[in-house]
Amino acid sequence: MTVPSAPRAYPESYYAGAHWGPRRESPEECARRAGTFLNMLATCDPLLANWNKLPKPRKGRKVPLMPPDLPTLTEAFRRGVNRDSGGPPIEELGWTVSAYNDGAGSNFVSVRMQCGGYVGCSTDNACLLSLPYPGKNAERILAASVLTEVVRGMAVAWEPDWAVVMSRAHRDMDDEEGKADIWVGWVTYLARHWGTVPPLPAPVRVEPVEDKGTLIVLTPERFTVANPEHVALSRRVRELLARAGLVKPLQPPP
Repeated sequence: MTVPSAPRAYPESYYAGAHWGPRRESPEECARRAGTFLNMLATCDPLLANWNKLPKPRKGRKVPLMPPDLPTLTEAFRRGVNRDSGGPPIEELGWTVSAYNDGAGSNFVSVRMQCGGYVGCSTDNACLLSLPYPGKNAERILAASVLTEVVRGMAVAWEPDWAVVMSRAHRDMDDEEGKADIWVGWVTYLARHWGTVPPLPAPVRVEPVEDKGTLIVLTPERFTVANPEHVALSRRVRELLARAGLVKPLQPPP
C-alpha cells in the first residue's frame, strides 16, 4: 500500500496595501504622489529602488520610472485611464499604473497604483505592493523595521484611510472568520480621522506618522499564522480597536 505523502508546507507570502475612498485627482496629482512614494520606497531597501512600467500590451521596451520624473509618471497615469474596450475614457474610475522591479524569481516585486477615482463607495483607490518570496532578499525585507517604513511611505504619499502589511494566509484566515471594514495585520496604519488608537498590549508598538495617522506594529519578529500567539495577539488588537470604534468587529460569514 502506498502511503500518501504529507502536503507540502509553503512559506507565507506577504504584501502591503493602502486603501482610500473616492478622491478626485488629476493624472499629474497622482504622479506627484507616486513620485513621493517611489522615492520613499527606494530608501527602504535596494530591491525596492528600481521600477519599470511595462507598456500595454505587455510587449516592447520597459519604461524606467526611477528616478521619478513628473512628466513620465503623468503620462503613465493618463494612459492608465479606465475605459471600455474601444470606448471613451471613464475618468471617474481613476487612473492606474503598474510597475515592476528589476528582480526575477523570488526577488520579483510589483506595485499597482490606482488613484483619482471618485464615483462613490464602489471606487477602490489603492496602492498594492507585492513583497518578495522567501529567499535572501526576503529575509532582509520581511522585517518589522523595513515594513514599517514601507507603510509610512504609503501613508505620507497617498494619505490613505488605512494601510496594512500582512501575509496572504493571515488575510485568508480573516476572510474565513468573517467580514470587516479593514484588515488588521502585522503592520497597520489608521488615518487620524479614523479615531484615537487606544492603549494596546505588549509587544505591540504604536507610533505617529507626522500629523496624518498612527502606525501599529504587532510584533518585532516576523508575524506568521503558524504561531498561535501571533494569531491570538492579532485578534486581541482587533477587539480593542473595535471597542474604540476604529474598526468593525469581524462578522460571521453567512
